[in-house]
Amino acid sequence: QVQLVESGGGLVQPGGSLRLSCAASRSIFNFYVMGWYRQAPGKQRELVASITSSSSTNYADSVKGRFTISRDNAKNTLYLQMNSLKPEDTAVYYCKGTWRSDYWGQGTQVTVSS
Repeated sequence: QVQLVESGGGLVQPGGSLRLSCAASRSIFNFYVMGWYRQAPGKQRELVASITSSSSTNYADSVKGRFTISRDNAKNTLYLQMNSLKPEDTAVYYCKGTWRSDYWGQGTQVTVSS
């Protein structure tokens, strides 16, 4: 089993940047896909970005060009670099890894406000 722990969330002004991290308790090599999801109050959870073990990436249209997903297998960590943040990006962000079953982190709050 693998535990995922997100960090890096917080309060940032519009136009600012944040880097989220998802640290795994063991190697993430066997996750064939990992992703970042977010859920805002009153809205469904949505896929923000995903990355496969072969480094193929996919982004939601709303974040394309602003967010970058990456993984560092040596550090057992998944990252989400978020630039040019907008108030609409405010949500709880969750890390997920898929291998045999889905593993979810506890979430980290991102608030974009002036």
